[in-house]
Amino acid sequence: MVPRPKVLIAGAGFAGLWAVQRLQNAPVDVILVDRNNYHTFLPLLYQVAAAELGPTDIAYPIRSVLRKSRNVTFRMGSLTQVDPATRTAWIDADPVEYDHLILAMGATTHFFGVPGAAEHAFPLRTMDEAVPLRHHVLGRFEAAAAETDPVLRRRMLTFTIVGAGPTGVEFSGALAELVHGPLGRDYPDLDLSEVRIVLLEAMDRVLSEMPEELSDYARSRLERRLVEVRLGTPVSRVQPHAVTLEGGDQIATDTVVWTGGVKGAIGPEAWGLPMGPSGRVRVTSHLEVEGMPGLWCAGDLAYLEEEGEALPGVAPVALQQGTTAARNILRTIRNEPLQPFRYRDPGMLAVIGRNAAVARVGGRNLRGFPAWVLWLVVHVAKLIGFRNRMLVLVNWAWNYLFFDRAVRLILPYARSVPVPPDIVGSRAPER
Repeated sequence: MVPRPKVLIAGAGFAGLWAVQRLQNAPVDVILVDRNNYHTFLPLLYQVAAAELGPTDIAYPIRSVLRKSRNVTFRMGSLTQVDPATRTAWIDADPVEYDHLILAMGATTHFFGVPGAAEHAFPLRTMDEAVPLRHHVLGRFEAAAAETDPVLRRRMLTFTIVGAGPTGVEFSGALAELVHGPLGRDYPDLDLSEVRIVLLEAMDRVLSEMPEELSDYARSRLERRLVEVRLGTPVSRVQPHAVTLEGGDQIATDTVVWTGGVKGAIGPEAWGLPMGPSGRVRVTSHLEVEGMPGLWCAGDLAYLEEEGEALPGVAPVALQQGTTAARNILRTIRNEPLQPFRYRDPGMLAVIGRNAAVARVGGRNLRGFPAWVLWLVVHVAKLIGFRNRMLVLVNWAWNYLFFDRAVRLILPYARSVPVPPDIVGSRAPER
């Protein structure tokens, strides 16, 4: 009997899972590899950091997703090496031969070489980063409640977000609602006028990929929520208790959240793959790695241009590319012509807070309450699993009706660094 082709998929994000779904029950054997045993719904990760949702609300066990897939197995581990010439990959130290490999490991935070950023800023790309950030924010309020020095207390209560893209804008809005809602009632002895939420952006507007009308609306809504928006303000250095701006100005702060950019996951460059900007792997229009048959790449890690511009690292691109890569693997096995990838843009959405969002859908601009409702519907619909949808809906309903958040717990977390009253300050979690 001729052995069935073996397809190895590295990464259980949107690209990897959607590729798996397309290959379910196909005449191939699939191995899905991820260092976590769960899929994270990244568009709502900032709500975990802002104490609006719990980690289990937006995470779903991978083995539960694959329960009905007879031809798919899961291995918890990391892809540490790839040899395209022999079609061998290593899962940790274990070599695995493959016929086709889809690289879908996603992206990691890009600090752009800013001194101190990697050591002292909080990135917001994984659950291992969101939970320590939530603990840190709540811990700063606990420390401030016991602090008698007004200078130290104001530094503790200054929260700086670098990058005014969708994640930066959404986290700033969620943090403002947390501070001026539940935390204001939890800490009646604190003067909330001492709290500063500063959103820094190097470009001249927030949400720069959206139309200017929506960008201006988002900025005005953030400012109404007492977020200090500073545009045209690049960061030159991050220190344990301060962030330095170009020009020399400093903001005294214990908390720097870095949402200013992403780059491809670490690994492919060391494996000799053709690389594009920001550590992303160059692929053909069929999503095959250039010059390497049998090696495919999809999602945030893939670099592909359409109409002269690189496709963005967003969830719709990832899930569409994952599907196309899987289809082209099946076409290769059947000796059929490959299908070029064409991105179908479903639009862009960003939420600023209660009853306020912006959306660009079908050539129309929406803002305010209609965009907010659309944002809710889209994100709930895309969550994996009925339980997760219900948990998110219940939490959102509770927050909306009672202006409260139930996830304000500082729990032990193995990868976080304790923050004692005011000695350690804003040291980032070990990664």
